[in-house]
Amino acid sequence: MGDKSNHSHSHSHGHSRGHSHSHSHVHGLGGLTSNGEGSISQRRALVISTGANGLLLIVQVVIGLALGSLALLADSLHNASDVVALCVALVGQVLATRPATAQRTYGLARAEILAALLNGVVLFALTGWVIIEAIGRFGQPHELRAAPLVIIGLLGLIVNGGSAWLLSRTGGTNLNIRAAFWHLLSDALGSVGVAVAGLAVHFFDAAWTDPAVSILISVLVLIGVWNLLKDTVEVLLESTPPGVDLDEITDLLESVEGVRAAHHLHVWSVDSQTVALTAHLLMDDGVDLHAAQQSMNVARQQLAETFGVTHATLEPECHDCDVPTHVP
Repeated sequence: MGDKSNHSHSHSHGHSRGHSHSHSHVHGLGGLTSNGEGSISQRRALVISTGANGLLLIVQVVIGLALGSLALLADSLHNASDVVALCVALVGQVLATRPATAQRTYGLARAEILAALLNGVVLFALTGWVIIEAIGRFGQPHELRAAPLVIIGLLGLIVNGGSAWLLSRTGGTNLNIRAAFWHLLSDALGSVGVAVAGLAVHFFDAAWTDPAVSILISVLVLIGVWNLLKDTVEVLLESTPPGVDLDEITDLLESVEGVRAAHHLHVWSVDSQTVALTAHLLMDDGVDLHAAQQSMNVARQQLAETFGVTHATLEPECHDCDVPTHVP
């Protein structure tokens, strides 16, 4: 993972394999709590949302084709992507909970990240298509019937809004769940747009509101999806996680008794919830191996409590390597 292979990690991995590292592989990856309740809750929410949106999709497509409403068809298109997205999210979530193996020592934790990236790219592309189609509709408005639009819009709002709320209740910062949430929220907003367009047609005979509302909602969705894609790519690039300050981590490590300096420091995200770290610790003169191990245990505990680092690989050194503080 990342640019860590050239810093002699075999030393720290070898002396600590029996305790903290293997423990964090089991409990730190895949968005699980220690008893797995988080995973079960998220999975149940995904299953319920998939079923509800599948039924809604059938209704939307039939009525949208009958009425010729772009807002409704765009909403049904997003809903179709939601069904696929929820299935992808569910598969990614299941894969991420699989245990580590000798071939995949981090397990399949990043399956959720890949699922989030796939869902984000698809939603981004579909939303862009809706904007292009909506612009063309201004010159060629379709005749719309108000009552069915309002009814199906409210139905979509209930299903998609309820599903989005259900996912939001699972908690956490899981990017996979966040991607599925944005799919559902975009459809909930689209359903509002369908209902608004129906009311505008009924009271003001304003067919132009159909594409106008589609564009407005699509822009709002694009903003959220862009942030999601950016966060997902940052995880894949193994960037320093948001809110983690390398200077503060260095100060913490160097405040541990027996540690003179910290260098070759790298911090990255294994998935959207698991923060990993590697560092070399220059020990004070006269510190034996037992004392060095105690210092590293203290450092790991403080890293977990202060910065949420659940997988820390620390390598003790007895002499100065004359390297920069953070990166080689």
